[in-house]
Amino acid sequence: MAGSAFETNPHSLQKLLEQCKSGELQLPDFQRSWVWDEDRIKSLIASLSRAFPVGAIMTLKTGGDVNFKPRTVEGAPTGASTTPQALLLDGQQRLTSLYQVTLRGQVVETVTPKNKRVKRWFYIDILKALDPECSREDAIVGVPEDRILRENFNKDVVLDLSTRENEFDALMYPLSMVFDWNTWQMQFISHTQAGGTFAEHWPTISRFHDEVIQNFASYQVPVIALGKDTSKEAVCLVFEKVNTGGKPLDAFELVTAMYAAEGHELRKDWYGDTAKKGRHRRLVEAVRPPGQDTGILAQVGNTDFLQALSLFHTRDRRREAAAAGKQGKELPAVTGNRQALLNLPLAAYKKYETQVEHGFVRAAKFLNMLHIYRVFDLPYQSQIVPLAAILADIGEAWEFEANRQKLVQWYWNGVFGELYGSAVDTRIARDFMEVPTWLKDGPVPSTVSETIFRADRLKTMRMRLSAAYKGVNSLLMKEGAEDFRSGQKFDHSVFFGEAVDIHHIFPKQWCINNGFKPDVYDAIINKTPLSYRTNRIIGGVAPTSYLKKLETGTPDTPAIGPTRLDAILSTHLIDPTLLRADAFEMFLVDRQKRLLLLIEQAMGKKAYAGDVAEEGEDDEHDEDGVEAEKTMAAA
Repeated sequence: MAGSAFETNPHSLQKLLEQCKSGELQLPDFQRSWVWDEDRIKSLIASLSRAFPVGAIMTLKTGGDVNFKPRTVEGAPTGASTTPQALLLDGQQRLTSLYQVTLRGQVVETVTPKNKRVKRWFYIDILKALDPECSREDAIVGVPEDRILRENFNKDVVLDLSTRENEFDALMYPLSMVFDWNTWQMQFISHTQAGGTFAEHWPTISRFHDEVIQNFASYQVPVIALGKDTSKEAVCLVFEKVNTGGKPLDAFELVTAMYAAEGHELRKDWYGDTAKKGRHRRLVEAVRPPGQDTGILAQVGNTDFLQALSLFHTRDRRREAAAAGKQGKELPAVTGNRQALLNLPLAAYKKYETQVEHGFVRAAKFLNMLHIYRVFDLPYQSQIVPLAAILADIGEAWEFEANRQKLVQWYWNGVFGELYGSAVDTRIARDFMEVPTWLKDGPVPSTVSETIFRADRLKTMRMRLSAAYKGVNSLLMKEGAEDFRSGQKFDHSVFFGEAVDIHHIFPKQWCINNGFKPDVYDAIINKTPLSYRTNRIIGGVAPTSYLKKLETGTPDTPAIGPTRLDAILSTHLIDPTLLRADAFEMFLVDRQKRLLLLIEQAMGKKAYAGDVAEEGEDDEHDEDGVEAEKTMAAA
């Protein structure tokens, strides 16, 4: 059995805090700043003063392959060691709080529970600490920077600890001397002997030392020490497990810390600064429709970008191995999984960053070409990564009509095959390798050759979160659907200017009144893209009624002739005669066939005429879609 990758040993609290001061123990650069408020600090001190457990800490020994840029614990001297022996992965907030309060010797800058910035010195009220009827947290006192506690709008002084003598008289023990009992004790003895109160107070002081101060001096902290050979992936996983209450850690943060050790500021690349717009903002604003603040790339994350880069780097490694004579399983895999992100060298990042950024911009143009304008309407957020990587790889070749047709076919197979909902790392890598080869007359990629679409799936597409549902809507707009009221096609100007969305053809209220169930009338078969104003005209009445209203016109809407209106309806793959007859059931059968033909044309293959999909299948959507729905709902 393999040995443990870590050691667990108790360490003296005082020794750990001294290591924070000297710089022997530092933080990896991905750690967030110290953020604890005054009440949490008091609670921590109270627990330690009673020798209660406050949890283990976790460290990583330095000198291994995981080379993070270190930074000292907040408040440590600027001259602290720059070559730490270990990095603190878990326990930063606790150790920083204790270091600031006990060893730093300066006022602590913290916040109140209401997030008001304050400066505090911390004391233990000796008498309250020894009172069994008093909560220990009440015995921990924070006072302002001048060490004078006031009330009544700062008019009345209730506690003055501005001198050491006042501290002695008030029996308030400064936590800044909690590890320096001997010095405090000698000063206290000298003061009380001069004032004649030594005999009165010394039994109390002696008991305070034994019951409270000694707990700090002898406190042992469990330390889980990861060895220097711990992998980057393990560090990432471990940190996520122990830091569930803090800032989520992703691969970008770890890569940022590793690049920082080589002098590269990855955060500045992504987020920019006052002098230069970062890559994130450039992608968010790429191919923005007029009047919109963001484009279709608004939710592309930093790890998405690193994933695309990793595809190029791992492909290079595979090609190098092949050139060296390796074959089959000896060849490294092409992948964009998290391990590949963590192993992405800075040289590879710099080699491909510009090319990959261009790929994402081309992806935005490609998606807009398919009439996908909003993140809300994007079938799969995860499919942007292989799309961008492929477009980055083939460069200007994507502009050729033959290549675009193949790319469109690949994209819709991914959507209607519902292949990018979860566990997509392998799919992304496979498409990155197979699609460019296909464009050069190679084999058809598996996403195209192995995908099926069941004919009856259309009946179960009822949720806006379904990728295929969104895909049908975009296909209808791409194929020239025109608004019932205005007769305009849904280019980006009309889409945003007229607040276009997907709406019922046979209105929901009419369906309810006629006894049809939601799983029938809410299917994509009964929906189509329409402008907000058109949907208001349709209302909840029968198609015969709203079509007549469109033909006769309103004060705000000119009349539309029956022939022209029939032509508009046909662009939505609607049989006008069935709609005008309010023949809902016949309409469903007919339009299902028409939509199925549209999907078959997009996928380049016949649908599978198998059994109807299982009930509830329309709820099996990818998490990316859920996040997009939440984002749009919040907006």
